[in-house]
Amino acid sequence: MEAYKEEFIDFMVESDVLKFGEFTLKSGRKSPFFMNAGAYVTGSQLKRLGEYYAKAIHDNYGDDFDVLFGPAYKGIPLGVATAIAYSNLYGKEIRYCSNRKEVKDHGDTGILLGSKLKDGDRVVIIEDVTTSGKSIEETFPIIKAQGQIEIVGLIVSLNRMEHGKGENMTALDEIRQMYGFPTAAIVSMEDVVEKLYNRECQGRVIIDDAMKASIDEYYKQYGVK
Repeated sequence: MEAYKEEFIDFMVESDVLKFGEFTLKSGRKSPFFMNAGAYVTGSQLKRLGEYYAKAIHDNYGDDFDVLFGPAYKGIPLGVATAIAYSNLYGKEIRYCSNRKEVKDHGDTGILLGSKLKDGDRVVIIEDVTTSGKSIEETFPIIKAQGQIEIVGLIVSLNRMEHGKGENMTALDEIRQMYGFPTAAIVSMEDVVEKLYNRECQGRVIIDDAMKASIDEYYKQYGVK
């Protein structure tokens, strides 16, 4: 595993973004782990977060894209932080764009916030985590309505590695199949377990034998069949 991925896992735990216990997800699933990107709240956290995203985007998609599109609302700070980091790390100016939840009819009008999209733009969509693909269902037609736009790929911070609407592939794989563009994550839950199982992080063992058993049981039910 690349060093920045190991650092990112530590960073998620340190920032209280990745938690372990008992959680009920929006989908109704009972999960032994939960990720909340809304817990990145300080300047230093957002700076580091943008750098991890920028490295993962560079690794997966290279430099041949123009715009980072962050779906409202959580995708807005992700897009901004990553555009700044990309400029600092790789010397390339990437524009950021987001959708509004409501169309604005005065001043800076329209459905988009930040850079407008134009014919020929190559876009990377940036999100926190994808469980069901519902966000992409809303985002994809907005992007495509702006003109001849190419979606280079989707990047999320954590691949939860559970099945999507069907049981034969993950939500990220379903998106790839349905929309025809690549998907990637900074880290997967497999990476997280590899890094944290029976190892200290922040002075304690985060995934002990009991938690590992809970995670394994979760994937028996919700993992790809």
